[in-house]
Amino acid sequence: MNKAHSENRLDVKLKHFAKYKLLIIDEIGYLPIDKQGANLLFQLINKRYEKDSTIITTNQPFSKWGEVFSDITLANAILDRLIHHSSIIKITGPSYRLKGKIDLMETKKVAIINSNNCTF
Repeated sequence: MNKAHSENRLDVKLKHFAKYKLLIIDEIGYLPIDKQGANLLFQLINKRYEKDSTIITTNQPFSKWGEVFSDITLANAILDRLIHHSSIIKITGPSYRLKGKIDLMETKKVAIINSNNCTF
């Protein structure tokens, strides 16, 4: 959306993401979001508000969203629209990605090889 904003195509990009009945935004807070990025996300959430469903995944508690979005007021506005009419599901326990790997790593010396996009 930053690129679309800099190319004066933000309305087109917002309409693109607003047309879906369900939009999933994964890992909010994994990387910091600058003020412009937070403002663009707010515009998207606001455009979808009370029209279509949005799923957000995050490992950050709501109390940290001011830090995530570099602005507590903007974070509260985003949360206000997301939480209204929502169901919040808190998932606890070990990481699904690490399931079964922790025991192996604790009992043996292992090398971690990420085989995504690699040719051996």
